[in-house]
Amino acid sequence: MMGSNPNAAAGGARGPSSSSNSEGGSKKPGSRKTGVWASKKARSRILTEWRGGIDPPNPARNIHQPGEYLDELLKVIGLSEGIDEQRLKDVWSLVAGQFVSQHTVPESIRGGVLVLRVLQPTMKFHLQQMSGKLLENLRRELGDGIVKQIVFKIG
Repeated sequence: MMGSNPNAAAGGARGPSSSSNSEGGSKKPGSRKTGVWASKKARSRILTEWRGGIDPPNPARNIHQPGEYLDELLKVIGLSEGIDEQRLKDVWSLVAGQFVSQHTVPESIRGGVLVLRVLQPTMKFHLQQMSGKLLENLRRELGDGIVKQIVFKIG
């Protein structure tokens, strides 16, 4: 009897599951998607457990824009009451006069200290003698508290 049906012997060797898979008898046509979804859900659950919480931390939580701290930083270094560079040069040429403004350049103003670069030592001496009058004129033009002191630097 065994020799009479060669397909029966081959079918018995494969087992019932392989014959039903090849024919698609026990699985539904959409069952592969269900398996993929289940594996994604399992992956998500494992990653959540591995991360130690439900939601992963927001990567942008410690990122800030420079503008958030710029005003405070300028106050700390004494530049919050800053003045436009061109305005400072215009006011200096008005206060000092044409000759003096041609031989000096306002370099910076920080914390109320105006630093002027002077081309010649004799001009530096002359301006140091006039610093009281220059300071008074600068305060009149720019307002009180902007320039408190003038420092001359040869260069």
